[in-house]
Amino acid sequence: MVARLITVLALLSILATQAMAQQTLRVEPDRISLHENEAFNLTVVGEMELSINLDTLLNPGSLELPAQDIKRLEIDFKILGKTQKYSVRTVNGETQAEITWIYQLAPRRTGSLTIPELSFNAARSEPITITVEAGSARDEAGESRDAFIELAADKDQVYVQEQLVLTVKLFYTGNLIRGDLTEPEHPDAIIESLGKQTDYSRFRDGQRYRVVERRYAIYPQSPGALSIDPIRFEGQTRSTRGQMVFLRDSAQLFEVPVKAPPTRFSGNVWLPARELTLDERGLDNITEVSIGQSMTRTIALTAEGLPASALPPLTPGIPDGLRSYPEQPVTETAVSNETLIGSLTQTTALVGVQAGTFTIPEVRVPWWDTEADRERIAVIPAHTLTVLPVDGSVTAAPSSVQSEPVEAEATTPPQDYPDQNQSRYWPWVTALLAAGWIITLLLWRQQRKRVAADKSGTQNPFAGAEKDLFEALVHAADKGQAATLDLLPRWMSARYPGEVFGSASEALRKAGDPELKAQINRLESRLFGAKQARNESSPWDGRELVARLRQLRKNAAAKDEGDGDLPPFYPDGLNPGVR
Repeated sequence: MVARLITVLALLSILATQAMAQQTLRVEPDRISLHENEAFNLTVVGEMELSINLDTLLNPGSLELPAQDIKRLEIDFKILGKTQKYSVRTVNGETQAEITWIYQLAPRRTGSLTIPELSFNAARSEPITITVEAGSARDEAGESRDAFIELAADKDQVYVQEQLVLTVKLFYTGNLIRGDLTEPEHPDAIIESLGKQTDYSRFRDGQRYRVVERRYAIYPQSPGALSIDPIRFEGQTRSTRGQMVFLRDSAQLFEVPVKAPPTRFSGNVWLPARELTLDERGLDNITEVSIGQSMTRTIALTAEGLPASALPPLTPGIPDGLRSYPEQPVTETAVSNETLIGSLTQTTALVGVQAGTFTIPEVRVPWWDTEADRERIAVIPAHTLTVLPVDGSVTAAPSSVQSEPVEAEATTPPQDYPDQNQSRYWPWVTALLAAGWIITLLLWRQQRKRVAADKSGTQNPFAGAEKDLFEALVHAADKGQAATLDLLPRWMSARYPGEVFGSASEALRKAGDPELKAQINRLESRLFGAKQARNESSPWDGRELVARLRQLRKNAAAKDEGDGDLPPFYPDGLNPGVR
């Protein structure tokens, strides 16, 4: 029996060959008419004869079966999925293999599309025409759909750069396995996402749907008609029976008219917003300051319906009696109440540099109220500030003193002291010589001050106020304030009356202290450097800077004591007290 079976198998392996009989190819779509958002199945079945030998009987999976050419199929259709199966059967002693491919196809456009001729070995199929209509068949028939998109806008027209909120809702049934929902796009519009998407469930026409909702803020940049590209969705779910279901839909927002800014708008920067506020902090209760005293002024501009990038820089005017040290503005865009809120905060250090009463001008920001469709102006009122002189900085004018003539009594010298007139002559000569030396020294020092002032071309407004200026300098340095850079040259000018320093750099050259210069550079980097260099996350430590300033003042005082002795009135050998 075994010998007989071996003989039969040997005969089959000798006589049978691959493709001995005529090969066939069948192409069958499950429908030839559909809508653009639907998919259909295309079944392709190929048959061929196989040679059977002992190896194929023991290992049928080793059969190498050819595949049909489907490249031309992808011209008009998108292949969403593919499954393949095959079977082998023997009929009247002939072994045949049947290979089945099932393609899930979605049309790329509407109209008459053609499934081209497909090939499988020597077999060829006939072309098939597929008609694709716009819309959804289920929607037109009033039936529930497996997936659909709804779009909504909060306004039917907007101004240029005004916020338009677009809401995208995707409804779908089943358990979503994969899905791709496109984002809105337009070449001449700025589009920002309004937070993360939300997921929830809703009933629609008696059908329970899962909903994915996304919101976008759209800012058209030029007038005309705004037409957003269609929002598309493609995905797959698994039905309750475990079958794969293709989901597809698209929707397009209506054209939104975009208007140009009104000609009656008075501002230089166009700001269309729902609400805009302008706030000030730091100068609320300050009406008087002293020269050298620093203040911190913060102005915050907040706009509802605009990103921070659209807000203009704040450049408030500063009177000549004050000096300003602005920091880098801080901008932020947040999402609140389903809209964008942009903010810009400008912090400036102000220092009084001249005594008097000054008016900080008002800050005005015109903007367009999109809710009321009218112009409004946000205003910070003007602020009057009195800068007081530092105690001792104003020197009183010297008073004029008149000497009344005094009649001297006539005295008659005693006759018994004949040399008395001669003995009284030398004290007067000594006093006159001393007075001459003193007057000469004073004139010489006054001339040095005048020459130094002429060279610098600047008067010293702080003569006599050295102590108060130094205390203000130390306070500003300890707090890390920008006023330190202004107070340093002013204190140095008061500390060295014959010299006037116009900047911190000149004062540092005079001080000649490398460590002090390093500390000042560290302060400047914190105040005016890049955000990384400023290291705003750590508090300012001004102890080392204060210590260097105190040491500088101490060294200057010691030098003054060493140089303070007046030169002798009389050269050696001419002192009348030495005989």
